[in-house]
Amino acid sequence: MGYDSIFWLPVCAVLTALGLVLTYAYGRPRGFRAMLRGAAWSLIPIAAYLTGSIKMLWKIGDAIGNFASGFVFSPVKWAGVAVTALCVVLFMTTSGRERRKAARGRAGARAAEKADKKAAPSATGAAPAGLPAAGGTASLPAVREPQPVVKNQAPQAKGSRKGAAPPDDDMKDIEDILRNRGL
Repeated sequence: MGYDSIFWLPVCAVLTALGLVLTYAYGRPRGFRAMLRGAAWSLIPIAAYLTGSIKMLWKIGDAIGNFASGFVFSPVKWAGVAVTALCVVLFMTTSGRERRKAARGRAGARAAEKADKKAAPSATGAAPAGLPAAGGTASLPAVREPQPVVKNQAPQAKGSRKGAAPPDDDMKDIEDILRNRGL
């Protein structure tokens, strides 16, 4: 059965009329907005016919059906599926190794760079920051932790947990991680 063997105008007109009747019957108790929404849905079949969308959808469906029926019974197409799966597996396994190798290389280069900075004195004869100068001691600058700002905090009740972690412990962990990674 082809597209031309069906009289699409009467089919679409009947579907639209049936939709409008059902919209009126079921939409009256629900209100005007529900009836307008139902009318919009009901007009889709006739709009599809008038714009030629039904013919386009028929051709798409026919092409998919022909492809699927030819695909299911064709050993050549199944071999193509197997080769495609092999390609995907090969890409997945090799790309992960390259990323890990590149990450290891960057981490090693950063560690060597940091070690070189600490070991080599500067051209002026002064020691690098944080290291004692020749024959002397260096004082490290005091690191001050930011204090959390707490607004509208109620006093602790007698029954509250004792020894509970302060609210900024999570931030301290994050800061430690970032500091260890050099960020």
